[in-house]
Amino acid sequence: MRLTILLLCLLAFAFRDDKPAYRFYTPGLKATSYAKLLRQATEADVVLFGELHNNPICHWLEFQLAKDLQSAKKGNLVLGAEMFETDNQLALSDYVQGKTTSKELATQARLWPNFDTDYKPITDFAREQHIPFVATNIPRRYARLVSRQGLSALDTVSADAKRQIAPLPISVDLTLPGYKAMMEMMGGTDSKAGTSPHGAQPDMTANFARAQAVKDATMAYFILQNLKPGQTLLHFNGDYHSKNFDGIVWYLRQQQPALKILTLSSVELADIEKPGTDNRNLADFVLAIPADMTKTY
Repeated sequence: MRLTILLLCLLAFAFRDDKPAYRFYTPGLKATSYAKLLRQATEADVVLFGELHNNPICHWLEFQLAKDLQSAKKGNLVLGAEMFETDNQLALSDYVQGKTTSKELATQARLWPNFDTDYKPITDFAREQHIPFVATNIPRRYARLVSRQGLSALDTVSADAKRQIAPLPISVDLTLPGYKAMMEMMGGTDSKAGTSPHGAQPDMTANFARAQAVKDATMAYFILQNLKPGQTLLHFNGDYHSKNFDGIVWYLRQQQPALKILTLSSVELADIEKPGTDNRNLADFVLAIPADMTKTY
């Protein structure tokens, strides 16, 4: 009898009743809930959802949060996304306002390859609910220009182009943790050789980080340009752009220190019940997802 009970206990431990697709944690890695996320998001001015671009749980939760915030805010919701560049704002607005079809949007805007599966449901929801949707990201050709030639290259673009970017000059602090980590990931620099261990020139490494910074600065600028008192702007961006309260958050704070900002950082873990210490303080809410979760691409 005792052996039977022991076996049943072992089976119960080995085969859990549920296989949760995600867990939420506080910055200190205490378990928390979606309900608390929604409550705090409703009170925030800006919510930065740091996603993993190919993760279906991220995209599903983004959609759920958009729907629940729309209900909670009673129309005082604005959406924004890294996935739309500022020079595509007219095409995005025309679609959300019902002036064009999805086929026309696909020809008029530079949509990400995973738009149909991952972002179209939210865009269609904005269209159905008449929710403003802001294209916040710098046009990629100008970010590419910075990565090749540095920040001064932006001084050479047209006046029309400059209206699609955060106001110049854009201040970039390469000592911020996110940019510093990016440069280290690319190999850092060898002061004696003048190159990184992987062969990249120091200026190239720094310029790549500067290109990321101008994206962050531009997203922050257009978030603020489209935010009115009493509204919540829910913004979708790659996790890198807002984790560790860095990136977009830093630029928002430079302009409006008192802004109520809520951040969410997504991580994939072997065991979502056991987040490691390296997941501490990534964001106001840490979204843990099983590492073997299927991918959208």
